[in-house]
Amino acid sequence: MRIILICLSWALTFCEVKAQSEANQILWDSYGVPHIYSRTTAGMYYEFGWAQMHNHAHLLLRLYGQARGRAAEYWGANYLTSDKQVLLFRIPELANKQYAKQEPLFRECIDAFAKGINAYAAAHPKAISKEDSQVLPVRPEDVLSHAIRVVYLRFVAGEKLGMPSRRQQAGSNAIAIGPSRSVSRHAYLLANPHLPWADLFTFFEAHLHSPGFNAYGAAVVGFPVLSIAFNDHLGWTHTVNPIDACDRYELSLRDSGYVLDSTVQPFEKIRKMIKVRQSDGSLETQAVVFSYSRHGPVIGSQEDKAYAVRIAGMDNPDVLYEWHRMARAENRQQFETAVRMMQLPMFNIIYADQGGNISYLFDGNVPRRQEGDWLFWKGVIDGRYSRYIWHDMLPYDSLPKLLNPPTGFIQNANDPPWTCTYPPLIDPDKYPSYISSRGMAMRPQRAVKMILDDHAISLEKLAGYKQNTGVEAADRLLDDLLAGVDRYPDSIALLAAVVLRAWDRCVDAKSHGSVLFTRWFDKLPPDAYSRSWEPEHPTETPAGLKDAQEAVRLLSQATREIIHDYGRLDIAWGDVYRFRLGGLDLPANGGPDQYGIYRTIYFARDSDGKYKAVAGDSYVAITEFGPKVKARVLMSYGNASQPGSRHIGDQLPLLSGKKLRDAWLDKEDIKKHLEETEDF
Repeated sequence: MRIILICLSWALTFCEVKAQSEANQILWDSYGVPHIYSRTTAGMYYEFGWAQMHNHAHLLLRLYGQARGRAAEYWGANYLTSDKQVLLFRIPELANKQYAKQEPLFRECIDAFAKGINAYAAAHPKAISKEDSQVLPVRPEDVLSHAIRVVYLRFVAGEKLGMPSRRQQAGSNAIAIGPSRSVSRHAYLLANPHLPWADLFTFFEAHLHSPGFNAYGAAVVGFPVLSIAFNDHLGWTHTVNPIDACDRYELSLRDSGYVLDSTVQPFEKIRKMIKVRQSDGSLETQAVVFSYSRHGPVIGSQEDKAYAVRIAGMDNPDVLYEWHRMARAENRQQFETAVRMMQLPMFNIIYADQGGNISYLFDGNVPRRQEGDWLFWKGVIDGRYSRYIWHDMLPYDSLPKLLNPPTGFIQNANDPPWTCTYPPLIDPDKYPSYISSRGMAMRPQRAVKMILDDHAISLEKLAGYKQNTGVEAADRLLDDLLAGVDRYPDSIALLAAVVLRAWDRCVDAKSHGSVLFTRWFDKLPPDAYSRSWEPEHPTETPAGLKDAQEAVRLLSQATREIIHDYGRLDIAWGDVYRFRLGGLDLPANGGPDQYGIYRTIYFARDSDGKYKAVAGDSYVAITEFGPKVKARVLMSYGNASQPGSRHIGDQLPLLSGKKLRDAWLDKEDIKKHLEETEDF
């Protein structure tokens, strides 16, 4: 025993000496990914702050200025709405309180991250514009304010605050494959968030290394921690889950107050002064009065009604710390201990590890409610009754979860927890009816159908599934549509049928017929299917056309539009839909979620009438957890947004070619692809 203890002591001493001898440095690879090495955890986060400024200084400082609620003071009236929202929800004050509650060692990490940001700005003043420099110096509290704004006001409450629908602002794909379906008998994990390609949703890919910590993944710009990552032992990804962690209440106004349980309650009112920079550089001060009910902040009013929102978990101080602990975990037990902190207010967690474990968790702060189902709470709640004002959250053990299902796989594409594997193994009737929706959209159905009969999945095959551009809606409707053309022919519809019969039912760059089909599909009413979604047949429905004659009429209309817009009916998808960024203009593949396309890309009309990608596939990581972890990755829009960076859009050729790149995890491999070294 004494010999063993001596050996352990020597080993620990060796590790400490080795860690102390390692240089503090950032190795920048040829795709602009920082591989950060530090002797201490705090030093690692210092370098991470520096690295984020290196690639995203303009964006990061703009986001922090907004999170302070002072963006209009810095940059003008265009930011006034943002400032009012930040101040209404008291985000700066909340961040101050949360900073004081941080675990002491992790508080040092947040401090170090902010110091790294400021140090970069001091060392590279030419990289910081005069307008952006107003935000400096960045304080640790700014880091927390930014995280609160992104997580709560955009992800959790965005829909209830009147922001773009969740389909347009946030989504994701995830797959975990267990050893029983793996060629290598190792677990695989696919991480694939779908977010807008700009602003506060921008991801930053990085590799963080310090004693006892070695994680690779992606952070939201401005966050000091990786939110999707893998290490030498395990990995996880998130998908946006259909969780109701925010409710909107309609208040009945009376006598300068609001009615609650038949009595009139006064509003709490707070007056704030907001400075707004004018076009001549002067500052104008506006007084704004914010109102609060017992339900939460009042976001608007109309005649005799006002509207308030209540957001679950906004006082959670350790959202970032939980992610840090998840990345540091060395086994499933340590990972679950981190997740049990219950600090993340939403997001599914899909997990895999070196031991062959895979798991799913419907994570988040689900309010414990006295009554009402999912549809009730998704609507506007009658604010006259205090019984609808919740206070407690469901505990970890009450959330839907699944570990190592006998089906051998887990998938989630923003569908409810009940279909995270197939055949389903989680019974929704065993959970409160308000916990999540029911139903299964066509994108997760596509995922199940790709995997279900495949018991020999390799890393390469999983990458192929990830990049699948098949249109599930075509498989449900196209045969009925073509039969309808035969039954109700007209000259225009017959032309369209020729193109659609030859179409490969994909949205690849060279797919002919996809532009026509999607134009037609967009014209269909919501009830166009002859069979709506059926829980007994979750991966085969909806299906069939209810009114074939009307569908043919709409096809003729779509055909005329396509000929008018593009001069030809069989124009290729990639001729209309483009990847445009950083001076590149490449044919696109993939398409919007509503068509049941697994490779999800959203487009916006450009000035020339074509469509450019603006959201969808963001970060991709496909990891194999063998004795030595390996991964293939992609950051669709490149790993930088800083003006002048060569990495803006530099990965679009890979995206256009449906390719991934190797994640360089060892120093030897990194140095073979080295672009720059920074020593600290």
